This record gives sequence, structure tokens and C-alpha cells, in this order.
Amino acid sequence: MITTHFLKPTNTFIRFLLVGVMNTLVGLSSIYLLLQVVGLSYWISTFLGNSIGAAVSYMLNRQFTFASKGSFGRSIPLFVAVILGCYFLSFSLSKIMAGFLFIGYTNEIAVLLGTGLYTFMNYLGQKYIVFPQKKHFG
Repeated sequence: MITTHFLKPTNTFIRFLLVGVMNTLVGLSSIYLLLQVVGLSYWISTFLGNSIGAAVSYMLNRQFTFASKGSFGRSIPLFVAVILGCYFLSFSLSKIMAGFLFIGYTNEIAVLLGTGLYTFMNYLGQKYIVFPQKKHFG
């Protein structure tokens, strides 16, 4: 059954979400601190905050989520490419959606929308591109 598979504690998506809670707390805290306290722009705040969260994400996902034994030389550039692709796509789309759907607090709402899109796209990219599991036959 599909729900049984996704509720398994060994499922990579569940572990990815647990890691995501940690790096999201770190990343979002950084974003809102940079946006509201430091006064940086939306793009600089989201880029820097996500960069901080990405460093946490890489180490925890490499070890805990996907138990990757692949080389750093291969996985780091792929990780950066996936993170950047997810970042620009998700936060651009969310900025546009928030501008059309909401009046007021547009940047703050765009950050939340972008975070959801980013999480989903990032999981797929890390699972299938950065830390692919070898298929065993026989």
C-alpha cells in the first residue's frame, strides 16, 4: 500500500523531511532576519538564507537521508546546480503568484510559497540527480 511505504521510518522522503525541518528552520530564520532586521532585499535575503540552509542540507542529506558514499567532487557540483535551479524556479514562481494572489506582505507570503515549492523540487533533484541509489538486480 502506498501510505505504508511513505510512513516507513526508513523511507528517504521521511528522512528528507526531517532534515528539511532543520535546514528550513535555519534557512527561514536567516531569511527573515536578513529581510526584516538587517533590511536586505528579498532576493539577497532569500539567496543568503537558502545558502545557509543548503550547507546544513547537504551534510545531513548526504549522511542521514541518502547514506551516500559517492565522491564529494561529483556530488557537490550537482548539489549546487540542483539547489540553484530549485531556488530560482521556486522563488521566482512564488514571487509572481504572491503578487497576483495577495495584497500586502507579498514578500513574506512569497517566501512561504517558495519554500514549499523548493522543498518538493529539491527532494526530487537530490534523490535522482545528486545522491542516486544504485539499483540491485537479481
